[in-house]
Amino acid sequence: MLLLRTCDAQSLKLKTVYNIRYVIVSNRLPITFHHKRSPGGSGVVKSVGGLATGMNSYLNAKQMKNYVWVGWPGTEFEGRSERRSMERQAAALNLKPVLLDRDTVKGFYNGFCNRTIYPLFHYFMNYASYDEEYWAAYKKANVAFSEAVEGILQSGDVVWVHDYHLMLLPALLRERHPDIKIGFFLHIPFPSFEIFRVLPHAWRTDILKGLLGSDLIGFHTYEYTNHFLTSVTRTLGHDVEFGYVYDGSGRLKRADTFPMGIDYKRFSEAATAPDVVEDATEIRSALPKDLKIILSMDRLDYTKGIYNRLLGYEEFLAANREMHGKVVLMLVAVPSREEIKEYQKLRQSIDELVGRINGKFGYIGWAPVLYQYKSIPSKRLSALYGISDVALITPLRDGMNLIAKEYVASKSNGDGVLILSEMAGAAKELNEAIIVNPYQPNEIAHAIESALKMPLGEQQRRMKAMQERLKIYDIARWGDEFLNGMTEISERQKVFDAKLPGREVKKLVAAYRKARRPILLLDYDGTLVSYSKDFNKAAPPAEIISMLKSLSSVSKNKVVLLSGRSKETLTKWFSTAGISLVAEHGAMIKEKGGDWKPTRPLTVDWKERVMPILKTYTYRLPGSSIEEKEFTLVWHYRAAEPEFADLRAAEMAYNLRKFTNNMDVQVSTGNKIIEIKNAGVNKGLAATYFINKYKPDFILAVGDDTTDEDTFKSLPKYAYTFRVGMVQSYARFNLRRSADVVRLLGKILKSGKA
Repeated sequence: MLLLRTCDAQSLKLKTVYNIRYVIVSNRLPITFHHKRSPGGSGVVKSVGGLATGMNSYLNAKQMKNYVWVGWPGTEFEGRSERRSMERQAAALNLKPVLLDRDTVKGFYNGFCNRTIYPLFHYFMNYASYDEEYWAAYKKANVAFSEAVEGILQSGDVVWVHDYHLMLLPALLRERHPDIKIGFFLHIPFPSFEIFRVLPHAWRTDILKGLLGSDLIGFHTYEYTNHFLTSVTRTLGHDVEFGYVYDGSGRLKRADTFPMGIDYKRFSEAATAPDVVEDATEIRSALPKDLKIILSMDRLDYTKGIYNRLLGYEEFLAANREMHGKVVLMLVAVPSREEIKEYQKLRQSIDELVGRINGKFGYIGWAPVLYQYKSIPSKRLSALYGISDVALITPLRDGMNLIAKEYVASKSNGDGVLILSEMAGAAKELNEAIIVNPYQPNEIAHAIESALKMPLGEQQRRMKAMQERLKIYDIARWGDEFLNGMTEISERQKVFDAKLPGREVKKLVAAYRKARRPILLLDYDGTLVSYSKDFNKAAPPAEIISMLKSLSSVSKNKVVLLSGRSKETLTKWFSTAGISLVAEHGAMIKEKGGDWKPTRPLTVDWKERVMPILKTYTYRLPGSSIEEKEFTLVWHYRAAEPEFADLRAAEMAYNLRKFTNNMDVQVSTGNKIIEIKNAGVNKGLAATYFINKYKPDFILAVGDDTTDEDTFKSLPKYAYTFRVGMVQSYARFNLRRSADVVRLLGKILKSGKA
């Protein structure tokens, strides 16, 4: 088990800290700056959208002042005086503008963001474009954002990056600031791996590595979190456990689920505010008295399913003639991305379908659809929520959908029915709504009929349950849990970092310098070099051979390489290094200048009985392979599909242990391997052999795997023992990566030559 066992969330007693400074980074600032005709000035308006609204609500709810918001101001400012005026206004509002030229904005925002990532992540693969120029602009824009953030960073800042526009940014910041705290939140869906893999391999690799520059990566639903982790495993090959990603960097990275809430109190109180009630009364009075109102409120976007829901409404009208003149669909479509052709075509299609429905079913005095293509002020929106009998919200795919939550919060009398798409993230929380498949007009039609006929008591029961949930998990809870998640990771990181050697390295070097009989016990794979997918292609680079040769040339040193490799492989690779070798995790020993010999009497008659099991699982798992050594069988599955491989490996290990229960062999699991060998053979046995023979006064042992734990356990307490990676270990210290091992040996070598 990994570091998770060393501490639990309860023991950390976490609390969100507001006296530190937060650097919020999003594509757009919360306000948009516009050019003025008069020289030297600019106009400002509030930015629209769930991200800006949600983050502003959180900052206001927590009365947070110690923050800087970094983003694009909404237009290009080429004139120096006008740009300076805009920057002064922004600074007064805790804003840091990122200035992008027109071509970059075109390729970055209109191109890669809205023509590649947005459609693909919403499962509209046929709308996605894969243009290298768009990708280049996306990278350029992310670099510009990183430079803007770096220009204002202070010690102790926490960076919170938002949404799909900036997925490369965390890694760019991490590269220059390795110790800074970085969080990332994705406000749209993260697609399944089968969709994500449609991106060119280099792009999806860079995107995942970019996101993994974060300490914490947040998603609206467990489904999106799981999709991300699957993509990380299958694209990058990193190990994942309980949401933590182990990429060999020595830094904890975690993906988790944080469903975004709303400012529940604001919407609930707005519903009964005098000006909203007045507005609602005005809207109601313009309609027939007993008319049932169905509200459809969305951005005009192909992901929102507006066309499909109109088809469902049309089917409802065709099947329920008695409702003609008694119901109206108030369809509000907010203009969005009007320069993109798919949106232009969608608007035309919706205009035509609304005309068809009104022409087919309407008559003088009653139009089945009241259609508005415009933005709605917040007061007017609250009024519409309040008077609507039904909210029809059926996106084809949506990260969360806050409108559904706003509608529920606004129903102060507890009446009203929410019809919600199962493809919306909010459906995971609002399961008392009538949940529909948005692609099926007949389901939408039946849902409308059920909603209009639902008794008031049932409406209130469902609405109360949803309101209680939204009241508890509001926008403040969402933000607090995310920031607390970052604090938790930071505390866990400290637990791991406490085992990093730090100043102990000087003591180690000093102890080595004084020693007369030092011994160095070194693992190979994952310790001196990183793992390779193909275990046959992991020969040591020249610099490793050179270092081992230099260490062994110091007369007082005893250098021992303890490996799981076969004696033939070790002889081939390290014959010129002048060191002692241990093969097959302790089965065979070759002292410097000597011949190979077993550490104890060993048998191999069990191999022919075990081999058929290994062959069966190798046939069943493409990418797996069998390595036969003199006294050991090893099943490798590093090159196999990760998730399937883990299931097969667990199954095979269980079956092997049952099968060999009465044999004098042991089955052990390592880093993407299952090993079968004689019982009682391990690296600890070999290490003890050398310790007893040479009686060293200085011991250094380094390894990275469970097989190295036997070495650590066999050594005296004064030994300097190191485990590579963020894992629990019997070793006294941890090192982040194999490069740190090489650096440590370099310091020892330099000391020995001094």
